[in-house]
Amino acid sequence: MEQQQHILIVEDEPEIGELIGLHLSQARYCTRRVESGEDALASIDLEEPSLVLLDLMLPGIDGLEVCRRLKWNDATRRIPVIMVTAKGEETDIVTGLELGADDYIVKPFRSSVLVARVRNVLRRTSAPSSHEEESSKRKVGDVVVDLDRHEVSANGNPVALTVTEFGILAFLMRRPGFVRTRDQIISEVHGDQVVLSRRTIDVHITALRRKLGGAGRMIETIRGVGYRLSQRADEG
Repeated sequence: MEQQQHILIVEDEPEIGELIGLHLSQARYCTRRVESGEDALASIDLEEPSLVLLDLMLPGIDGLEVCRRLKWNDATRRIPVIMVTAKGEETDIVTGLELGADDYIVKPFRSSVLVARVRNVLRRTSAPSSHEEESSKRKVGDVVVDLDRHEVSANGNPVALTVTEFGILAFLMRRPGFVRTRDQIISEVHGDQVVLSRRTIDVHITALRRKLGGAGRMIETIRGVGYRLSQRADEG
């Protein structure tokens, strides 16, 4: 029997938190809820969840700070985080993605959208590549991606990526030199049913380039189209 996945809901409004818990329970997820950033961090220390659904507007330690602490800690950085934001908080969304959040959802949202976002992120976490016929490792220039181990190295040094950043890099490395549109990247990494702004992909690409260091120059921007991975860092 497949082990049930646990979702930590961090939401200070009881009605919203209970509604989210109901929707996820109906989708066969096990949930627990806390109402503050402090309680979220303490709960994660006691029991690591499969995913954190994180409201940004929290009393005490806010959601962005919770995300920062999780993603900068080697013990918790692989826990996927979906931010829950109020409409119009675009700056917070970009900041959260730069900190390493894997996705976001804007209030008010439909239950089907919520469950789809959770399911897609968890699927990417448990199965980094759906292309079983492909080799576990890909190497382009000085960048190596191990799909099975979910590991990346650049110039021989390990690189810590979020689930979304890993998915984008693996997709670009599948066909070096081939241009991928932002819509193609969104569909590959998040699934066809998830609607994201193209700005979201740009934020992830910026973070990915920064983390890869000099090898990040291999990711080229094709103006008006999307991105491609060149063969060598000095070509970007």
